[in-house]
Amino acid sequence: MKEMKKIVGGLFLVSILFFAPNKETLAQQLKAGASITDITPHLGHPIVGNYNSPPATYIHDPISVRTLVLDDGMQELIFVIVDNVHINREVFDAAKAILNRDLNISAKDIMMASTHTHSGISLNGEGLKSIAPDVGVALDEYQTFAVKRMVDGVKIARENKELAKIAFGSVDVPEHVFNRRWIMKDSVVNPLGQVEIAKMNPGHSNALLRPAGPTDPEVAFIAVESQEGTPIALLANYSLHYVGGVPKGHISADYFAAFGNRMGELLETGANSPAFVGIMTNGTSGDVNNNDYSKPRPKEKLPPYEKMHYVANDVANKVHQKYKDLDFQSEVKLGSALSEMTLTVRRASPEILKNVALVRDHKGSEPLFHRLEKTYASRILNMESSYPDSVQVVLQSFAINDIGIASIPFEVFAQIGLDIKEQSPFKNTFTIELANGSYGYLPTPEQHKLGGYESWLTTNRVQKDASDLITEQLIKHFQQLK
Repeated sequence: MKEMKKIVGGLFLVSILFFAPNKETLAQQLKAGASITDITPHLGHPIVGNYNSPPATYIHDPISVRTLVLDDGMQELIFVIVDNVHINREVFDAAKAILNRDLNISAKDIMMASTHTHSGISLNGEGLKSIAPDVGVALDEYQTFAVKRMVDGVKIARENKELAKIAFGSVDVPEHVFNRRWIMKDSVVNPLGQVEIAKMNPGHSNALLRPAGPTDPEVAFIAVESQEGTPIALLANYSLHYVGGVPKGHISADYFAAFGNRMGELLETGANSPAFVGIMTNGTSGDVNNNDYSKPRPKEKLPPYEKMHYVANDVANKVHQKYKDLDFQSEVKLGSALSEMTLTVRRASPEILKNVALVRDHKGSEPLFHRLEKTYASRILNMESSYPDSVQVVLQSFAINDIGIASIPFEVFAQIGLDIKEQSPFKNTFTIELANGSYGYLPTPEQHKLGGYESWLTTNRVQKDASDLITEQLIKHFQQLK
């Protein structure tokens, strides 16, 4: 069913595609399959998380696409999770178009997202673009390769489908998540010349007052086994940014892949066992990282990759403890919902434009406002001249028995994920961010008032109440699916 609806009070349009199982429909026997496909790039390309400098000189661990297919006999739900910092919608859409053409799979049944590793190369079209065969849109060489491997991953996972059973688990792991935004005792000035009281990654000092927002400590996960009890896949969700500790020039999938690999070891899926696919998705972590600024930083610097593997192993060990007590079910009911929402793009105020002009013409050695003012002045001018007045974003939700899974194409603040959980009609709920596209940070209206990096114009690009509108629409998805 497709419904077009204008929502009063916002300049956006919503088109909704729903599949909701009838309440009288009996649950079906689950089939499931999973796969990993390699999209490790060639060396020599810029590392995107290092602001495209330096280029990749070493591959520490593979960059992959991890896919999980669930089938209840009436429809499939497909998760495609890609090791990258963020991915433009056009790349995901190209892969979905091929899957629709080749396999007749609807876009509403395919949830694609990036993991948010900073140690890969861009999938946002940094190279020379051409019309890619089998894709039909202008993509560069690496985008085209990744799209085809996403498609391959789905095809392989579908071929791997077998009778299966599924369970939901949850464990709180608060010791690795910290709100990276702090309220400062004294106000600060941002690159746009505006006074604010929140600062991202401030470091430990007496200038800190309190964290600006909450964290979400939950690791929610879906475990899938064969009917005989052999692990097929585990898809987890944790509201933690990348961990890092990666040397410059190294390619790495960060703790996301390290977690998945460790789960395979803990579940004893050895060389003689069928392939197990461990997947970590990025939860609502736009204002959360692994640094505790309430304490002084350790004087001794950790070796590369040590912190990443510590976090991955600790989270995996705690998930594994919960795994032992899971209640697996063979019968499932699946559902999906998809909406397209048009959001207004923010524009620079007269005050910001005045300050941008001052920065542009400033020749002194010391900045007028902030060390990043030249960068943001350039971004503002580019945004004003080339950005559209609105963007159309994909919102998508899945239902698996009494599990509700939301997805949002932004780096989403933790409070938004907590709000979705609180309002969800499902017993268990989690949100995957950076799904089906990437449009910058998504603070709440309250966090916009505090300021800070994530709220700066161009870092955030859409109307300030977007998080409220998105949450409302996702809850409507859940209510339909429930």
